[in-house]
Amino acid sequence: MRNSRICMVRHGETSWNAEGRVQGQTDVPLSTVGEAQARAVRAALAGLRFDALYASDLARVRQTAAPSAAALGLAPRLDARLRERHYGKFETLTYAEAKARLPQDYARFRDKDPDYDFGSGERLRDFQARAIACVAEIGARHAGGTVLVFTHGGVLEMVYRHAHGRGLSDARDFEIPNAALNWIEVGAAGWRVREWARVEHLDRALDDLPG
Repeated sequence: MRNSRICMVRHGETSWNAEGRVQGQTDVPLSTVGEAQARAVRAALAGLRFDALYASDLARVRQTAAPSAAALGLAPRLDARLRERHYGKFETLTYAEAKARLPQDYARFRDKDPDYDFGSGERLRDFQARAIACVAEIGARHAGGTVLVFTHGGVLEMVYRHAHGRGLSDARDFEIPNAALNWIEVGAAGWRVREWARVEHLDRALDDLPG
């Protein structure tokens, strides 16, 4: 199978990102900062050619993708597998609130326990499996082509770990800023990160995920 090139973009900033609040699959829209970032992504991608555009079906991702989709003349293909991890009872809390109110749960989350599901959310190992399966399927479908994917920080973390052979419990020593450009190659011989966390097109970008 020929390699596919995939440009993966995290959604733009939301008010919850700025507050350090856990979004997960709660459908939070972009802030005015995030809307400006979405337009900056469109400008950064101007002149490039893509065979298809995929996006999470959550509002903050659809809104980030919309300017680029219009400029490139591509209809977004929405896929719920590109959603953020479901954080269960952590959603709507800030990370500081979750740590204070649910210390035992927070410890399992902090330690990246692969079987912890936030009581009513998603296990880390299950989240990884769906994210990697989705990106692998997109890569195979567009073998030899170039694809644009708009998604969430957690999905990008799983992709980076998979490409570099990093374990789920390893510390995160790489950035995942809002609206950054991340280029990977997917093929039969494996996955490679070509460029990561490109933010030259942005005035500012948060990396609000815990390490």
